Amino acid sequence: MPLLNKTARPTRPATLPHSPAPSAWSAARIALTAIFAVDGFLFAAWVVRIPDVRAQVHASHSSLGLALLCLSAGAVAAMPLIGRLCVRFGSRRVTVVALALFSAAAVLPPHTHSVLTLGAALVLFGAGYGSANVAMNSAAVELVAELRRPVMPSFHAGYSLGGLIGASLGGLLATSLTASWALALSGLLGAAVTAVAGAVLLREPRGTVATAPAAAPMAAASGPLVPARYLVLLLGLTALFSSYGEGALADWATLHLTDDVHASAGLAAIGYAAYAFAMTTGRLGGTWLAMRFGPARLMVAGGLTAGAGMLLAALAPSVALVLAGFVLVGLGLANLFPLAIARAGQEGGPHGVATASMLGYGGMLIGPPVIGFLADAASLPIALTTVAAAGAGAAVLAALAHRPRPAATVLSGSAR
Repeated sequence: MPLLNKTARPTRPATLPHSPAPSAWSAARIALTAIFAVDGFLFAAWVVRIPDVRAQVHASHSSLGLALLCLSAGAVAAMPLIGRLCVRFGSRRVTVVALALFSAAAVLPPHTHSVLTLGAALVLFGAGYGSANVAMNSAAVELVAELRRPVMPSFHAGYSLGGLIGASLGGLLATSLTASWALALSGLLGAAVTAVAGAVLLREPRGTVATAPAAAPMAAASGPLVPARYLVLLLGLTALFSSYGEGALADWATLHLTDDVHASAGLAAIGYAAYAFAMTTGRLGGTWLAMRFGPARLMVAGGLTAGAGMLLAALAPSVALVLAGFVLVGLGLANLFPLAIARAGQEGGPHGVATASMLGYGGMLIGPPVIGFLADAASLPIALTTVAAAGAGAAVLAALAHRPRPAATVLSGSAR
């Protein structure tokens, strides 16, 4: 995976300690947050219409899983190319173009009438989604460095808030607006936000990035017994397990509510909205929680909470208990991915961000098709219990990645 930030440009000198930091809520940060939000909105607009599209193309669980795998294939194929384009042309420009293409691709799925054509449409949808996510996270990494504040969770909170709004509106309009009209209007909204926020993002000047100290934390935190590349791998796998749950909930939560606990279409959409609301809330408080309890404790507690919540949601017989489980999953998963990506960048610099991001988004892409095949082989509730296992696995990996360093390692790091 190519580098996700501006490593192709000449390295600037480190910002002096006494130089003022850019405004915490600059125009560029607001614009990029809006881009994250509309990305989440578009994806949620598709998620809540999956039952309608599945019925339209007469897909079984396994054939729908294959169609969703096409979404994954489109995203995976686009990610390396977008990484190279970000290095060559700048992540902000690529973000604007990628989100415009994603907005256009969001219109396609409800106009298909077979699993084959749905798969083809989802290849384009996935390419747009993967491109937008790699580009906007690349831009966010740059902006976090410019601001010199740990604000990465706030961008992901914007994504979750967009998903919450998209799911809520989808639920309210499920019985009064067809999937074709709903996604067409969503695509128009995406294009409008792209035009406005993209213009601000491209116009706003870049600040100074403190690049020189990046190698020091990597050397100090790794130590000879735990090389940085292995820490980055652990953090990338943590992000993978977290996003596996996110992808599974996004594509299968509504179907679990409609098929297994017999909720109405509107109530099923509200179920995903409850999950998105919980994740948004957790991410809005993510920076404070990490400072209060430490990233390690927050990540471990999050993984265990998500695992317990998914067991409840998968196996409970009533709608109320399933919704409660989804809320716990949202709270638990909220900060696992952002904190894993941030720590990977600290440990491995741009290479760490690239590796962890690729693994992380891979989890979101493989989760839905894996759940589909397991659902046909056993049942959807049983398949969803793998999300609980992934949450527990993320907790274990986060604990391993944050193990205390030996005293000798700390001394050698601080002596640099």
